[in-house]
Amino acid sequence: MASVTRLLDPRSVRELATRLGLRPTKQRGQNFVVDANTVRRIVTTAGVTADDVVLEIGPGLGSLTLALLDAAAGVVAVEIDELLAGALPATVADRSPEHADALTVVTADALAVRTLPRTPTRVVANLPYNVSVPVLLHLLETFPDWRHGLVMVQAEVADRLAAGPGSRTYGVPSAKMAWWAETARVGSVPAAVFWPVPNVESGLVRITRRPPPETTADRAHVFAVIDAAFAQRRKMLRSALAGLAGSSAAASEALTAAGVDPTARGETLDVAAFARIAERLPVTPGPRART
Repeated sequence: MASVTRLLDPRSVRELATRLGLRPTKQRGQNFVVDANTVRRIVTTAGVTADDVVLEIGPGLGSLTLALLDAAAGVVAVEIDELLAGALPATVADRSPEHADALTVVTADALAVRTLPRTPTRVVANLPYNVSVPVLLHLLETFPDWRHGLVMVQAEVADRLAAGPGSRTYGVPSAKMAWWAETARVGSVPAAVFWPVPNVESGLVRITRRPPPETTADRAHVFAVIDAAFAQRRKMLRSALAGLAGSSAAASEALTAAGVDPTARGETLDVAAFARIAERLPVTPGPRART
């Protein structure tokens, strides 16, 4: 049976917003997709199948939600805005009635969600610019069953998430994401497909979960080392890690034992190297880098 879903267009997005009395806020990163071809492209690029239960963060007015429901077995949509969360089921019932029962809305802050009513197999989302990295790291840590994802984020963030060691955009988000998954920048999205139109373009990042590096150090210790290494990214590691080690000399000793040049900088190391350092470096609270 052919789908009868009516995807949102610029006119319907504005009509929905007017009906709800909605004024998009920068605080919550509310920029809604108004182009049906863009959401179709996202769903196709994400590889969503009829067996997937998709976790969507920040569904907003439902542009991407409707397209996901057309392809997936179900969608769990986590929305912090009570107004938007309350309106989403009605929008789906109106524009895609055959899929209304496949939608579950969770009204909550994605950073605080610890349980979900259904187990997601895939994450697909247009993530709010201001919390995209913390949300991704939280989802990877908290919900281990999803193996694949595709997120739309600010272009600069997309570059950071997908960067490898030695790149000028490689930093804390890159290294921490690499603990959990392989990432790749797989497309760009122009600002014109959003309402309101943001002053930046967006990028699509594919996420494929993989096992973390083999190490005796726990993740919190490794992440503390990463934070310290990039807190002042131009510093040599023996200086950047001195606070964790107790002194520059102790940091140099730990680095050498880990097979890392003490004069190197954090931007040259992969996550496995950070894990080796953590194994040899006592970790206490130190400076945190911006994610």
